[in-house]
Amino acid sequence: MSIESRLIEALRRITPVFLRLVLGGAFLSAVADRFGLWGPAGTRNASWGDFAHFVEYTAQLNPWAPAALIPMLAWVSTGAELVLGVLLILGLFTPWAALLSGMLLLMFAGGMSIGTGIKSALNYSVFSAAAGAFTLVVLGAGPWSVDGWRGG
Repeated sequence: MSIESRLIEALRRITPVFLRLVLGGAFLSAVADRFGLWGPAGTRNASWGDFAHFVEYTAQLNPWAPAALIPMLAWVSTGAELVLGVLLILGLFTPWAALLSGMLLLMFAGGMSIGTGIKSALNYSVFSAAAGAFTLVVLGAGPWSVDGWRGG
């Protein structure tokens, strides 16, 4: 087996794990930020720093939504990111978690494009993350996953 063939085979095995960890980790990091775990609003590593700032951002990304609906959208997206992040990291129900993650990321990209301009969605690589999630649907969970351990 050539070096190139061995490299490709190694990438086939590790890429799904890498995608699961980075997508899941990004979701969990965003959730942590909403609850101040990266620091308060305005500090270097915090995008929101608290849930109130995230609710304001949710309103900015959903200008079509009535004000009364915004807090629910913020909570639903936070819950979805928490659940999907955990499922991706564990490699549990990976095809569904990856598909729903890609769809959620495309909705975020659309909201960012409408609310703040397409450049922000491009700057934060939301379209790329969605593509990675959809790629994970095709690749499967890979090794070191609950799906693999349970034969699924």
